[in-house]
Amino acid sequence: MERPDYRMYHLKMTVLSPLHIGNGREMLKDYDYAVYNGRTWRIDENALLDLQQIEDTRIAEMLVSAKPAQLIKAEDFQEGSPLFRYVLKGTPKSQAEGAVVRECLKDAFDRPYIPGSSLKGALRTALAVHLWQVKKMQPEIARLNPSPKFAAEEYERELFGKNPNHDLLRAFQVRDSAPLSPTVLMLVNARVINASGKLGSPVELEAIRRDTEIRSEIKLDTALFSQWAKSLGFQLPNRDALFQFVAITRQRSLRVIQRELAWAKKLPNGKHIVDFYQNMLAFQLPESAFFLQVGWGGGWEQKTFGEQLKRDTGFMQTLLKPRSQKGWDVGRGHIPKNVEDFPTSRRVAMAYQRNAQGEIVREVPALPLGWMLVEVLGA
Repeated sequence: MERPDYRMYHLKMTVLSPLHIGNGREMLKDYDYAVYNGRTWRIDENALLDLQQIEDTRIAEMLVSAKPAQLIKAEDFQEGSPLFRYVLKGTPKSQAEGAVVRECLKDAFDRPYIPGSSLKGALRTALAVHLWQVKKMQPEIARLNPSPKFAAEEYERELFGKNPNHDLLRAFQVRDSAPLSPTVLMLVNARVINASGKLGSPVELEAIRRDTEIRSEIKLDTALFSQWAKSLGFQLPNRDALFQFVAITRQRSLRVIQRELAWAKKLPNGKHIVDFYQNMLAFQLPESAFFLQVGWGGGWEQKTFGEQLKRDTGFMQTLLKPRSQKGWDVGRGHIPKNVEDFPTSRRVAMAYQRNAQGEIVREVPALPLGWMLVEVLGA
């Protein structure tokens, strides 16, 4: 019996902190959603219009100027009502006119999912950092692409291959996750917090809630490493790293968590975040599992060679200069005294305490965003 020319890995992912991957759309209060009885209700505009008596000209004129939420009665706010696509636990902090909520990525049936590109991007970063260390590479300003989006393009070609057809991760096919029920979504009030504990403006998000279980798969195309491929003159670099992606990602994620814990310990209001990271480090990870941070909230270090770049103080000081000084706009002119402290801020989910009138009386940073426990079956 012939052996298959691929290897399948089945992923069981458990969400540890609210996870938001946006679709680029902002939902507008009273048009796309309504707030009622401590929850956020996603309005189904088509169903709402179908129930109106459009043939009555007076009602038709009223509909032109009315906000969709104004057409919904209190008794309509019921689970299973056709007027709503789904309901979110929690409410936005802002109840002002014009308030918006950033929408989570979903399929055509309002089912959230994790795209394979997000998972693959996070794994690619872990592999890149590992290969950088193995090759003992050094950062050089002259090797950076002028476009910040493609700044590390030359380094990536050296690590993964000369072009997309010869890229190592061509053999690494990460599938979109299985779709989830809209009931796993919640409303998250997020903020940017800097090293002194100062909070930025609120950002309202849809997010997949903690303890949600998500399934996906990775197909490793081993045919691309076979003698057949070599006979055709096709050879991908650094094959061994791809087969060791579980151990490599686990090692890197633990280093990131240790650095994030050290950063959180300096916050005057960071107790909950410290507790979160300490619990992660105390967890006994099996050899077939790793932590992974994806989506909105991962920040600069999760999407770059961050930990390697910061080892070269001169490189980082040049990198963080504003454009007017012919540097790179990564830091937007804000240069910390110690480059190890960059980036100086994080995105976090907030926790709120309200009084009997529903007014917020206290808010504290509660959790980082986008962390998952990934268990790999078949590794």
